[in-house]
Amino acid sequence: MPVERAQLGSAPIPRRYLMCEPRHFEVRYAINPWMNPGTPVDPELARGQWQTLVETYRAHGHTVETVAPVAGLPDMVFAANAALVLDGKVFGSSFHAPERQPESAAYAAWFKEAGYDVHPAESVCEGEGDLVPAGRYVLAGTGFRTQRTAHREVQEFFGRPVISLDLVDPRFYHLDTALFFLGPEPGEDGGTGEGNIAYYPAAFSPGSREALRRLYPDAVIATEEDALAFGLNSVSDGRHVFVAPQALDLIDRLVHRGYVPVPVDLSEFRKAGGGIKCCTQEIRS
Repeated sequence: MPVERAQLGSAPIPRRYLMCEPRHFEVRYAINPWMNPGTPVDPELARGQWQTLVETYRAHGHTVETVAPVAGLPDMVFAANAALVLDGKVFGSSFHAPERQPESAAYAAWFKEAGYDVHPAESVCEGEGDLVPAGRYVLAGTGFRTQRTAHREVQEFFGRPVISLDLVDPRFYHLDTALFFLGPEPGEDGGTGEGNIAYYPAAFSPGSREALRRLYPDAVIATEEDALAFGLNSVSDGRHVFVAPQALDLIDRLVHRGYVPVPVDLSEFRKAGGGIKCCTQEIRS
């Protein structure tokens, strides 16, 4: 049974995360359906929710490092979009929206100071927003932001098979709003197999849905309500799932599979189309 597999085989793996304080966070422009420049943001609430996420990660044994926010870059808090870091290598981002393009240099400077070489993307590519490492694969979204040509760049750079997935619902403009990786399944050697995912099928084209069904026949399926609550913009350490508390059905399904949901409310960031994963860049050695 899936519950037994999860309970017996999954264990939390200490992670290293990079995050950016929402000192300048606001909804100044609209580059996705969630954003309305007329929507007021509560800066104190946003900072408090972000700090709670940082403290929650640390309380569960994970390392959190921070990059300095830059004035005039309100979306810099969404650190996941800045790069994909895998096998100790950094594939930098090239943002679609002109408003976010300066973020690439700010994050690249942090990585270089930390001792990493940064490979700049030649095509539009928005980091972990559309690139999800999943065991032996990298799942890669396209349709609204990251270009399919970037998927080829990622495969050549990391030498890992990249599986392209077409997003078709503009509300789920990044892959990390419609899917997240739960972790390796029990019995897989060091996470080298396919592992398992949670996702919302209607966010994907028919062919992409079929590909996901074949790859992950035991996936956790989210409802539309879960997805709209940014429940799939979650972070898993293989045991704990840091998840939006509003995604009630998804939380129940995770518990049934033996995972431990850790609800963290980042509702203020939903005004800009972001959530837990959007604020979290993972540094994978």
